[in-house]
Amino acid sequence: MRGLRPFGALLLAAVLGTPWLAHGQVANAAAKTAAPSAPVILVLGDSLSAEYGLKRGTGWVALLEQQLAAQQKSAVRVVNASISGDTTSGGRSRLPALLAQHRPSTVVIELGGNDALRGLPLSMTQSNLAAMTQASKKAGAKVLLLGMQVPPNYGAAYSAEFAGLFVKVAKAEQVALVPFFLKGIADMEDATANFQADRIHPNELSQAGMLANVLPELKKLIK
Repeated sequence: MRGLRPFGALLLAAVLGTPWLAHGQVANAAAKTAAPSAPVILVLGDSLSAEYGLKRGTGWVALLEQQLAAQQKSAVRVVNASISGDTTSGGRSRLPALLAQHRPSTVVIELGGNDALRGLPLSMTQSNLAAMTQASKKAGAKVLLLGMQVPPNYGAAYSAEFAGLFVKVAKAEQVALVPFFLKGIADMEDATANFQADRIHPNELSQAGMLANVLPELKKLIK
């Protein structure tokens, strides 16, 4: 994780921000016109998925919708329920209503970074991720976990334990996993060009790379 050093603790703050993006505000025209009974991909995340600091429609979730439409999968609806600053506890509390409302066939969980930044117990993060995964499965949805990592200044042991909890949950619940959502973006030797001017949030050019990290595992679930 050498490339994380230029940002230190600030890099993890990429998942922070004032909550401002409500559910589904990045939905494109194809998703809006899809039949209500169309399969739904529910994205439950924080600012990494909520287009923080980006022009609407340029985040990786919006790019996902565009790509599915281009591949003639426009009947698939993508619901972005990401909120900047959210934690696994927040996601866990919001998920039941989202499952009931949207009845997704696939749930993408991109949460956990804020837990580490706020110093919340890793056991709590793991428990929340497991609970969200179990709730999604019980509702009939397939699950994809997006793993995160913390900068090395958190200490080698803590960093390894944090990254490992996503692996533990994925294995225990037998669900799909992207080990590091920001692979090739935050772990570069000089990652400055991949972030906005605040050197905290991934920029528009990085969104395609974020989607590329997600797509291989996601396609296995929605084919």
